[in-house]
Amino acid sequence: MGNYEEEADKIHVPRFEEAAGFYTSPTRSFNMSKIRSRNSKPELILRKALWAKNIRFRLHDKSLPGTPDIVIKKYKLAIFVDGEFWHGFDWKNNKERIKSNQLFWIPKIERNMQKDRRVNKALRDMDYVVFRFWTQDILRNLPKVLNQIELFLETRRLWP
Repeated sequence: MGNYEEEADKIHVPRFEEAAGFYTSPTRSFNMSKIRSRNSKPELILRKALWAKNIRFRLHDKSLPGTPDIVIKKYKLAIFVDGEFWHGFDWKNNKERIKSNQLFWIPKIERNMQKDRRVNKALRDMDYVVFRFWTQDILRNLPKVLNQIELFLETRRLWP
């Protein structure tokens, strides 16, 4: 993936600590500690559905940029399951809803979005197709998500 063209392009995220002026309650701290970056409920739902349709895949391939959640190497498909908060779903509207620790969360989420764009480009440069699904898409409309993946795989089978 390489470094940024210029270090100035990288969004700076301040450290989340009291010395930097960021505060959190013990309850919120506990809740945040339970948020998973891998094997989340939506990711498990998608994996089980793919497996049930006889679609085989690899998990969290560290050899690829961004460590995709699901990889189908034969067809060069990388799938990410993105949480709405962490990856900036409807960011223009939702940015305003962040009430506490804005000086941390806004750059943090914008940095995640920037990283997602870099990862997408790096994977495309390796001839991978990147699918990014929001967790709400998987939870609310799994058949549509599966159909999109199946159509892509069928297209790749017919025209490699």
